[in-house]
Amino acid sequence: MRCKLCKKNEAEIFLKSYGLRLCREDFISFVKRRVIRAVEKFRMFSSEEKILVAVSGGKDSLALLHILKDLGFSVCGYFLDLGIEPMSLSARNMIERFSKRFDVPVIMDFLSDVFGASLPEISRKMNRPACSYCGTLKRYFFNQRGREFDVVATGHTLNDEAASLFANNLRWDVSYMSRQYPVLPAELNFAKKVKPLIYVSEKETAAYCFFKGIEYYEEGCPYAKGASSIFLKRKLMEIDEKRPGSMYRYLKGFLDKKRREGFMMETDSILQPCQRCGYPTTAGLCSVCRMKDRVLFDG
Repeated sequence: MRCKLCKKNEAEIFLKSYGLRLCREDFISFVKRRVIRAVEKFRMFSSEEKILVAVSGGKDSLALLHILKDLGFSVCGYFLDLGIEPMSLSARNMIERFSKRFDVPVIMDFLSDVFGASLPEISRKMNRPACSYCGTLKRYFFNQRGREFDVVATGHTLNDEAASLFANNLRWDVSYMSRQYPVLPAELNFAKKVKPLIYVSEKETAAYCFFKGIEYYEEGCPYAKGASSIFLKRKLMEIDEKRPGSMYRYLKGFLDKKRREGFMMETDSILQPCQRCGYPTTAGLCSVCRMKDRVLFDG
């Protein structure tokens, strides 16, 4: 069957949500247009700005880094090695190969070097699940490195954002919903953060990596088994399979300015720089500095 757009090449992928059968070249162009649309619609960054792309070694973040580089943006990857073996080593090796092959600079930090302990060690010393600290630590280090750039870009896809919105809907967590947006502006010592893949699904990033020959880590985090986010993603994908385009319409409807205003709320929290590292916090020391003290002195 021929590609629906060029009418010449054989179609290699079917995008059920859009009713499109596309050849390789037109699919790659399609994905890039979705990224450009998000960047322009939400005014994420300009061609003159320097972008730090947070990469994990997975398909989404590596696809984003490749797309932005291919579109001519000034990009640099950033990988935080959490010390979760063998995952961290495998992901790091793939990112290093990606960096050399596509000539993209990548900064690597090791949590054990800058924090004094790996994530599994922190989990054991604090006697709590690793997932309790993973997101906090990644946001912290992404932000600290990101302040050296104009903007930090993450590989959150349509699936990620729809699942996050779904979870917040189920809890009616208006505070989280009011902050869920493709762009978080720079303020105080927070770096500007953006999500250029909000119109691109995980199926599409996987296909993009396949067509471009991008090697990525597929096993997933060993601590993520049974996570509610994975369960909700699967349910949304089941709905999208039966009603193609549902995830896109769900997220797009929420991001509509008039609808989103109904979820906006003011906060009484007053942020101030952490007395030690400068990271915005409501306390004297931020949660990461307090965590570091407990790991170093209580452990």
